[in-house]
Amino acid sequence: MAFESRGASALTGLFRYPVVQAPMAGGTSCPSLAAAVSEAGGLGFLAAGYKTPAAMREEITRTRALTDRPFGVNLFMPQPPVTDPAAVDAYGQRLAGEAARYGAPLGDPDRSRDDAYEAKLAILLEDPVPVVSFHFGCPAPEVLAALARAGTLTVVTATSAAEALAAQTAGADAVCVQGVEAGGHQGTHHDDAGADGTGVGLLTLLAEVRDAVTVPLIAAGGLMRGDQIAAVLAAGASAAQLGTAFLVCPESGAHDLHKRAMTDPLFLRTELTRAFSGRPARGLVNRFIREHGPYAPAAYPQVHHLTSGLRKAAAQAGDPQAMALWAGQGHRLARELPAGRLVEVLAAELDAARVSLTRGSELRGSET
Repeated sequence: MAFESRGASALTGLFRYPVVQAPMAGGTSCPSLAAAVSEAGGLGFLAAGYKTPAAMREEITRTRALTDRPFGVNLFMPQPPVTDPAAVDAYGQRLAGEAARYGAPLGDPDRSRDDAYEAKLAILLEDPVPVVSFHFGCPAPEVLAALARAGTLTVVTATSAAEALAAQTAGADAVCVQGVEAGGHQGTHHDDAGADGTGVGLLTLLAEVRDAVTVPLIAAGGLMRGDQIAAVLAAGASAAQLGTAFLVCPESGAHDLHKRAMTDPLFLRTELTRAFSGRPARGLVNRFIREHGPYAPAAYPQVHHLTSGLRKAAAQAGDPQAMALWAGQGHRLARELPAGRLVEVLAAELDAARVSLTRGSELRGSET
């Protein structure tokens, strides 16, 4: 059963500037960051992933105390059972040396698969927020319809035209089109290890998705400057989503080692890896990724739970070489600005890019 989208105006009416702060789980997308972005005219987001329902509710309350502007909350979809438990056990044995190195026991891989999805959804239906987005899959049509009745705009992440069409058919109001350049986890609806390395770049993906669906699109993947935002808007997006650009802001909850690594010459490139979580995620290449990435199984969130203590211990030891340093391909362009100021700078760069494009078009027209 399909539901009619509320159109681009419902999305663009949420912000002054077409700048969406990506929901970055693990503490990065905190109330202070989301509120600062929304106050400046963008759309801030909280990340409910890995948080308890009570913690999610508390962050919503704190954000409302900081701003009366719209903001969003992102949910992780429940995951299917792991297909090869023996592979998870084998990976755990491989990480025994890391546990000894950092003095941190490996976590329980079977702790949770659903990230308290139903409980979080119940809170968001009882006490609605302006926007709810979904990662790692598409909710049932009934869920999207219930959120629509509550007055909430819904967004589903897609990494292919087929996923975008599935989201539109289910009743999503908008699709976040995530290119392979994006930092953090790829929001694929089905985790297929055979598809590793086949991701599509954002501009090509936008064109494919634009031909497949009619709902508004939010473009995500390596975007760091206003002229890049102008490019994705020209390619058919209604807004641009930026994560790595906001990760280094002082309001961000990211660890200081993570922030510094964005522009540290020690970290030369990013790579999609399953090393930390069992799902493809783009991060700065460090020792842990080099040594363990090739052996990590397709097992999310089991591997995430397994490595959680190691990552925390590495951070406490001041060692970024075993931290999940999620970053998009544009990480070198990160600017350590307050979040509100960054929104203003991006908006100014977007305006300048639009003026340049208009002048270029006028000049070409005068030459014909």
